[in-house]
Amino acid sequence: MSAPEDLTDRIALKRNRARAGQGAAMFLHRHAIDEMKERLKLVNRRFTAPVIVTSFPGIWASAFPGARVVADTETLPLERGAHDLVIHAMALHWSNDPVGQMVQARLALRPDGLFLGLLPGGQTLHQLRTALAEAEVALCGGLSPRVLPMADIRDLGHLLQRAGFALPVSDSFTLSVRYRSLEALLHDLRDMGETNAMAQRSRTPLAPAVLAEAARIYRAHFADGDALLATFELMVLTGWAPAPGQPRPLRPGSATARLADALGTSEQPLDDPARPRRP
Repeated sequence: MSAPEDLTDRIALKRNRARAGQGAAMFLHRHAIDEMKERLKLVNRRFTAPVIVTSFPGIWASAFPGARVVADTETLPLERGAHDLVIHAMALHWSNDPVGQMVQARLALRPDGLFLGLLPGGQTLHQLRTALAEAEVALCGGLSPRVLPMADIRDLGHLLQRAGFALPVSDSFTLSVRYRSLEALLHDLRDMGETNAMAQRSRTPLAPAVLAEAARIYRAHFADGDALLATFELMVLTGWAPAPGQPRPLRPGSATARLADALGTSEQPLDDPARPRRP
């Protein structure tokens, strides 16, 4: 079998990130930082050797003074067992091997060390994807990859398990942002360093007519008054490096108490004729 093609053009990604600013467009990173800090407050642990994996070291280093900061290269510059906390900050969605990134993070953790990953999820920019796709199909007779496909919460939970983390948890929250125009949204994406860097992208810029049609479709379906709504879903991945003494799930069938007793209700077998059935 041939090796799978890369999703990301790392050269284009590096170029896009070099154009990114540090201003208002970096609001997603600021939300991610606030979320990481809140999560860490809930952990009854003092971390003494944290590391942050990110391509935007300025904003993350200032938020976590004393943490080591490394770039999200395909091979992470991390030493085995050197850290008790790894934060993978808003970069996993561009990785050609996200499981490999998580495995490297796990190996860099000491036993019972914590991994926190935050990245855009599957609902991110669904309005933009719809508008661009409909406009390109209508005017060009087909479409090409324009917005990065992103994983959903179930897929990411499975990736944590594949990477060997104990107690894996994935959850998400959404932000709804108002833009005055499609042009303003695209400008923000450029300033975030999040414009198209897919390996299979078209190298031909969208024609002005296609952009105008996409703007019309966007406003027709996703407007709130004079503003256009853009959804950003942020996924949070949590896992622990395996260690003796960690809580472990019970073996199926080993329960010593019945859920029905705890709920104070009666239990009915699935084939009980008295059990209510859907029409």
